[in-house]
Amino acid sequence: MTTLKVGYVPEHFSTPLHFAQTHGFFSRRDLSVKLIPFPSGTGHMVTSLGAGEIDLAIGLTEGWIAALGAGNPSFKLVGKYVSTPLCWAISAGAKQDKINSVADLKNGKLGISRIGSGSYVMGFVLADQQGWLNEEKEPFEFQILNDFKRLRDGVNNGIADAFMWEVFTSKKYYDSGEIRQIGEIYTPWPSWHIVAHTSLTSSAKISTITPFLSAVNEGIAYFNSHHDEAVEFISTNLDYSADDARAWLKTVRFSEDCRVVESEVVEKTVDILTKAGVINAEEGGVKPADMVAA
Repeated sequence: MTTLKVGYVPEHFSTPLHFAQTHGFFSRRDLSVKLIPFPSGTGHMVTSLGAGEIDLAIGLTEGWIAALGAGNPSFKLVGKYVSTPLCWAISAGAKQDKINSVADLKNGKLGISRIGSGSYVMGFVLADQQGWLNEEKEPFEFQILNDFKRLRDGVNNGIADAFMWEVFTSKKYYDSGEIRQIGEIYTPWPSWHIVAHTSLTSSAKISTITPFLSAVNEGIAYFNSHHDEAVEFISTNLDYSADDARAWLKTVRFSEDCRVVESEVVEKTVDILTKAGVINAEEGGVKPADMVAA
């Protein structure tokens, strides 16, 4: 039996992965999969892949491609997990009344989980959309706050003016009055992809990844046909109400075959991130054609 350590973000998007685990879709393919949660997100998984601590990971498209574009050699894209874009909610502190709209964030302090994370990368995409990019300096004063709890605290104690996080994950804290939503931004690409450490992407090892991806496909198929069980899992084990889980189900579409990575998606994402200043084409990062495992 092959053992794989798999990083994931413990949010509602991880539900098909848990179904694959609990319903034996990995074990019936002779895989012993250890799911390792990374609540601080994709940037932390990039670091762990570089240290050889995990074998595969499911994270945000922009985080993976930004790291590859910066020259990170430790992993490659091996699959697409979610086909729909991600809606990032833009949040401010409940009582920080000087920040009431996206326009108020110009030259401000943006909370992020880590450098290279989705919350960091989307700051550049937001600045590009708003026309705030300046080659001489970063568009925001980035405040590294590590995780969602510290981000919420950061906007309430004035460390940051705002931060971005997935909209349904944020909604509970809008409802409670802990933070306020001042805007939102969608990714211009499919939101989640799967990567593998380069130790698994050689011609001799690549066959190890195929049964894992097939099991995830089965987990997605089970998820698609068992929405009530998905709502029960999300509302019981994750930080969402049943109503919010049902509302999220109407907005998300998982990949029909997560064994596929579309070259045009990679190229488009690289183009947008280059334009936004996240990737510098002159610094010798991984080329789009080389970001995907053969």
